[in-house]
Amino acid sequence: MVGANPKSEVLGRANLAAMPASSRHASSRALASRRLLPLLTILLPLSLTLAHCGQSPSAASLAANVQGSTDSFEDRFPKPQFKDRFPTAAESFQQRPANTADAQNRRVVQTQPYRVASLAPIVPYQRSQHEDQTALIGLKSSAFPYYGNNPRSDAPFLNVSNGDRRGHRSYSGRVFWQDETFNDNRVLMHVPQHFDVNKPGVIVVFFHGNGATLERDVRDRQRVPQQISESGANAVLLAPQLAVDAADSSAGKFWQPGALKRFINESADHLAQLYGDPNAAKTFANMPIVIVGYSGGFVPTAYSLDVGGVGNRVRGVVLLDAVYGELDKFASWIASNRSGFFVSAYTHYTQRRDQELMQMIRDKGVAVSDDMDGPLRPGSVVFVKTPDGVTHRDYVTHAWTDKPVREVLAKMSLTPSLTRLASSNSETSSH
Repeated sequence: MVGANPKSEVLGRANLAAMPASSRHASSRALASRRLLPLLTILLPLSLTLAHCGQSPSAASLAANVQGSTDSFEDRFPKPQFKDRFPTAAESFQQRPANTADAQNRRVVQTQPYRVASLAPIVPYQRSQHEDQTALIGLKSSAFPYYGNNPRSDAPFLNVSNGDRRGHRSYSGRVFWQDETFNDNRVLMHVPQHFDVNKPGVIVVFFHGNGATLERDVRDRQRVPQQISESGANAVLLAPQLAVDAADSSAGKFWQPGALKRFINESADHLAQLYGDPNAAKTFANMPIVIVGYSGGFVPTAYSLDVGGVGNRVRGVVLLDAVYGELDKFASWIASNRSGFFVSAYTHYTQRRDQELMQMIRDKGVAVSDDMDGPLRPGSVVFVKTPDGVTHRDYVTHAWTDKPVREVLAKMSLTPSLTRLASSNSETSSH
């Protein structure tokens, strides 16, 4: 025992034996206390150290703050990096039905052959219905990254640099850096469970507006995939990511001649995989197209019509509060493509430009309607002013009607002439 004196301890035991019983008990307790004291001097600091090590993280952080820690908010809560905010290109977002039992039933696909009630030989079972398929897939032909010129100025799109970092200075004067705003090449793809590649169908290309992401806005808030499924139309969706969550309407690769055609061709294989039949890729590659442009999406919409390289395959254009410019491109397409329909719905924000575009179209001898209650026929040109109280932010889900994308596609699928045009165009393009 540390600190003990052997000689004193022997004398203490001898004196203890000569004492009365009651005195001996008291002396024994005192002697035991003296033995424990050195041991406590060692154990007490050790116990305090162990208690401090077992302290909870929140308490430790509080203690650091009380002591005047110099760690900044950014040190304790670092800003997410680009790779953390955006999943990998292979990540898929499947929309599951609410009823688990129904979902399990729909996932059962019969693969065994069966005998038909005729003299025909055994044939494979037809492909059964499956769930809606939604995925985010990176494409080389998507809008960004883009290293070319801005056609409006014929100057490099990336016109700002800071060391190795490159960016784009917008018309407002704000700089958007490529690694944050113009580096996401993913496309939101959606194939409804009822889609049938053997029937006339269309590809809906959706160009989103400013300040948007595919997951948060196009998929979850504006519910564009859901609107396509609910329309009942035989349609699939392609929605490329444009500027990421930024007030910028740049079209990127869609500025280039033939860009829309390259985009559709590269998407075809992925749509076929989502559909579950790789042989369907050729059909998707030649399928007619309906373009929907919302707000700042008017720029890639206009250039896709002007130089997209798909000829008369565009069977319809829908602008949702989106006529901010490029009026000559829209007017030219309307006058030259009388087999497709054109719909522009607008608020007071774009009313002046819509009225200007209406006059340009009338000057070309094309009739203009302001009624969306009638049938949507080939060559229809409709401008719809939405009432006060309709907000620009919610326009994709609430315009002249709730879920306007669903409404237009439903009208299109109920118009036999448009269906026949889509079918004949697809068959012609495949030969």
